[in-house]
Amino acid sequence: MPGSRTGRPPAQRTPARPPASGPPSENPVVALYLRLRRAWDRPLTAYYLIFGGSLLITVLGLVMVYSASQITALQLSLPGSFFFRKQALAALIGAGLLVAAMRMPVKLHRALAYPILAGAVCLMILVQVPGIGMAVNGNQNWISLGGSFQIQPSEFGKLALVLWGADLLARKQDKKLLTQWKHMLVPLVPAAFMLLGLIMIGGDMGTAIILTAILFGLLWLAGAPTRLFAGVLSVAALLGVILIKTSPNRMARLNCIGATDPGPGDSCWQAVHGIYALASGGLFGSGIGASVEKWGELPEAHTDFIFAVTGEELGLAGTLSVLALFAALGYAGIRVAGRTEDPFVRYAAGGVTTWITAQAVINIGAVLGLLPIAGVPLPLFSYGGSALLPTMFAIGLLIAFARDEPGARAALALRQPRFGRKRGTGGTGGSGPRRKPRSRNTMRRRASAARSSGER
Repeated sequence: MPGSRTGRPPAQRTPARPPASGPPSENPVVALYLRLRRAWDRPLTAYYLIFGGSLLITVLGLVMVYSASQITALQLSLPGSFFFRKQALAALIGAGLLVAAMRMPVKLHRALAYPILAGAVCLMILVQVPGIGMAVNGNQNWISLGGSFQIQPSEFGKLALVLWGADLLARKQDKKLLTQWKHMLVPLVPAAFMLLGLIMIGGDMGTAIILTAILFGLLWLAGAPTRLFAGVLSVAALLGVILIKTSPNRMARLNCIGATDPGPGDSCWQAVHGIYALASGGLFGSGIGASVEKWGELPEAHTDFIFAVTGEELGLAGTLSVLALFAALGYAGIRVAGRTEDPFVRYAAGGVTTWITAQAVINIGAVLGLLPIAGVPLPLFSYGGSALLPTMFAIGLLIAFARDEPGARAALALRQPRFGRKRGTGGTGGSGPRRKPRSRNTMRRRASAARSSGER
């Protein structure tokens, strides 16, 4: 054929293929999101968030209590570390309560509900007995234990309502009684109103608000219909308006929302100087111990307004870190309540999460000037052993519930202890097949084999 010396048709060349392109580069933002999503979905995430978040909040709170309370202690002719030592002692006792609650089975938690409720009610009644109860800042809600130690029984009323309410609703759910509004309200709402009445006799409006939030949280988790929920909320709001209108002190606190000037008679002094402390902190603060407002300008710098001192000394970075820790704690509590199949665990975890989250929001909102000053401490952070002890016990409850999740139980069961395993057992404790012991003289054995073969 023409064009070919061999008479064969010319070979047809296959067209060159374009070079294979690699997989499309993944967006780093999407990759980070997916990695965080996988981390959030791990079975032990809630356990680590609750344990680590509460530990960091408590430790940072101890540091800030030491920094914010030195001037107050010196003004009272006390050692500079007086309040810090008391808070550290309460934290040690609270750590014991946390570990005890974390190790208790759920049945024991339910068994403690009624004794804790009865003890809290008795102590709240003793507060009103002359000679036993004492008033602090105009509120008759303290019991003196001798010396400088005092106890506020209303703080234990929060824990009592959570445990007792969770046990009550769980038993009613097991009997399928929560579909009737009478069983949903009685005796939960009357018992809560009894606790609220004992608290309001002493004039503690802030603790009453937290207790009301816990009650609404329990009703919400129990599936209260909208009409019933709105009715209870309306009654509580009406009572709150009456209590605020009949108290000049509470009306003055309400008028200080968003205030930028102390006003006549310095009625908004605390609220305004809290804003001054936050404004002077900048991005990274003036440094621990360098606050100016704590030198007699900001009242209750180590209790109700410790968040303002934190903003002044640690700046925006410090306050955002505290907010992130509380947000992580709240998320973990919601996750524990949403993933469990035990109704008691769901109600108790939801009640504790509502308690801590609502109290943090009310305290921080008051410091920011967005809410009236309610006089409630920042959970795990502010000075006050009476608030710290029941809160740490409640954190122990959340940790116990997080460890008891099916996925978390399986993940913890797969872990093997690093120490204490016998050599040659293969980690089976002697019940499984034994592994051949490993020789330690490997190099010596190799050298002997080399010499026997004539190599040097």
